[in-house]
Amino acid sequence: MQNQSKESPVASLPVGSGNAGQGPGDKVPFWGTLSGQKGYQLLVDFLFGSERRQFALLAGIPFIWVLTQHLGPVLQMLYVSFLDAYPVAVGAETQLTLKHYLLFFEEAVYRMPFLRTLAFSFVLTFATLVIVYPVAYFLARHVKRQNQLAFLLLLLIPFWVGEIVRTFAIMILLGNNGAVNLLLKSLGFIDRPIPFMYTGFSVGFGVIYLTSLYMLLPLYSALEKIPGSYSEAAADLGAGAWTRFRRVTLPLSYEGIASGCTLVFLMSTGFYAAPVLLGGPGTTVFAETIAGFFHVAGDRWPTGAAFACILFLTSLIITALFMKFMGRLSSRGQR
Repeated sequence: MQNQSKESPVASLPVGSGNAGQGPGDKVPFWGTLSGQKGYQLLVDFLFGSERRQFALLAGIPFIWVLTQHLGPVLQMLYVSFLDAYPVAVGAETQLTLKHYLLFFEEAVYRMPFLRTLAFSFVLTFATLVIVYPVAYFLARHVKRQNQLAFLLLLLIPFWVGEIVRTFAIMILLGNNGAVNLLLKSLGFIDRPIPFMYTGFSVGFGVIYLTSLYMLLPLYSALEKIPGSYSEAAADLGAGAWTRFRRVTLPLSYEGIASGCTLVFLMSTGFYAAPVLLGGPGTTVFAETIAGFFHVAGDRWPTGAAFACILFLTSLIITALFMKFMGRLSSRGQR
């Protein structure tokens, strides 16, 4: 027998100093050259050498964004609210004072728009929940899963335009010659146009329309996660449709209700353009009062900042209490 040695194909390949698959005439990519630099490798080892540094690197950019774009302006507004005048004149000295906050409690003319804003926000948040919940329930429970995305896109299309454009669309819709009055008149229900505009109804209609998306998405997300077997099991035990909704579906959707109501309430308290364009003298909200202080001389800016802080803190306190209540309600419903 004659022994024959078999040479491996890999061993027969020439060993070179270049990258694999790269010819002698090819240029080395930039990132390949950079990754081979010692300074680059030291930097990468320093940044990603420990979990703490990795976390700091990942959380640093969002933290800076929140600090400069969200928390920073709020802190600046809080600081201005304690100044006796702002902007500060050249060569003038400013003093810290509480008179702008005391003005809110001394003058009833400022408290009425504040209370009206909170009342509007409560009522409109509840109305938005009642109107949007059936839409979210139908979309999550009765539309086929492969068609749900298409329905969501149809509902999202009006929100691709700005708030001002949608507000003007509502003005056209509710005007004396708008679609609503023309439809009612063509059906014979009215002889003359109904004055929908510049009333509490027009403001409420506009705010509900502008905030409905922020109620729909959390509700849909919560309802879509509820397994259908839960309702089927309740039906097998003899529960009717209303009992299944009250004892199964509603408690399991508390988290979506809490998120949606929180978003809608916070947005309703701060709306400015819609109440100005759709409302009248009897529907003045607190945001209009705050804006009025910034439209005059600079010595009124601290008053507007103080009133804005009062509205902001009140909204946060109400939201925190509501979230705590809904958290307890949700824990009871899931037992």
